[in-house]
Amino acid sequence: MRAVDLAVYADALAARRLVVSARLERARAQAAEAAIERAAVVALPHGTVLALEESGVLAHGDGLELASREVDRLARAVAAIDELQTWIEHRLAAALDDALERRPGGAGGRA
Repeated sequence: MRAVDLAVYADALAARRLVVSARLERARAQAAEAAIERAAVVALPHGTVLALEESGVLAHGDGLELASREVDRLARAVAAIDELQTWIEHRLAAALDDALERRPGGAGGRA
């Protein structure tokens, strides 16, 4: 693989990681909101909860479980991207070393 191809891919992968990381942070915020809502449902009178649900202030159902699963999924995705990024960086370093050795005066070009 050419070093330039690996470098371009590494840049694109870094951008993808930023996008997934932002989605992870949004999912964490949603999980926190769902936990607050779950606590409110338990603490508030039933009539208040119904009014909040009907007005769309509180979500119906268990958003906490869904948000938690999304956090887990996105956290695994970020970890996998990090692993791929490390692999790409190692390949890039090796490709650059090979290119330097092939240059005149490089380690591979010495007599």
